[in-house]
Amino acid sequence: MAINVNTVYRTVLLLLNKEQRGYMTPTEFNSIANQVQLEIFEQYFSDLNQQLRVPQADVDYADRIASIDEKLSVFKTFGTPTFVATAGTVPAHFTLPTVDAFGDNTSVHQLGEVVYTSVTNSTVELERLGRTTFYNIQRSQLTASTLSFPTYLYENQKIFVSPSSIINNLEINYVRQPRNVTWGFDVGTLGQYTYQPTLSLDFELMSSEQTTVILKVLFYAGLVIEDPTVIQVAARQVQSQEINKKS
Repeated sequence: MAINVNTVYRTVLLLLNKEQRGYMTPTEFNSIANQVQLEIFEQYFSDLNQQLRVPQADVDYADRIASIDEKLSVFKTFGTPTFVATAGTVPAHFTLPTVDAFGDNTSVHQLGEVVYTSVTNSTVELERLGRTTFYNIQRSQLTASTLSFPTYLYENQKIFVSPSSIINNLEINYVRQPRNVTWGFDVGTLGQYTYQPTLSLDFELMSSEQTTVILKVLFYAGLVIEDPTVIQVAARQVQSQEINKKS
């Protein structure tokens, strides 16, 4: 379940105003909220890489790799890249999808498996290679890529595929970028901000991250209102949360 943007904003305002620390406008909040969501999202990849190096508990709900993967699953999707024929010095390639298989506009954050489906409906995963290897293996018939063992090179957000006969039926799995968080509002006759759910977009993070989100927003709010006390308290709480997650 996603984190309600109005809940976070109201909680932050309550905590700030309780001690008369200051005020954060909706525009400031939206900018900070997106920064916070992106930070937490990026941290998942580092945490996953770290957890892959240590033994995991063989108990349901205690497997940290599975827990992180579940948090990332919100952003996992797949789509069809677009083939672009050779143009000038740029070889034929595929561009990343901007719309996934569910019809949602997306931006690829991290590329996953690249899969080719042949005319006989057999499916094979392409092997990702570095630039030198990708081009060198094509020089020998013994090592050259085939429809049974295709390869690809990923550079500059372009997918170069070998053999060159593959120009369609390609699909990629990927992790998309989080969508922008928005606390939508109207301005009332007295200049007050009124929350508008239809203009808003919640955090895409799982509800278990709500406390971390609020603390991180408070940390940045302390920078905005130039209050070192808010910064220090929020920073300590965020650090404590991170230690608890990894201990």
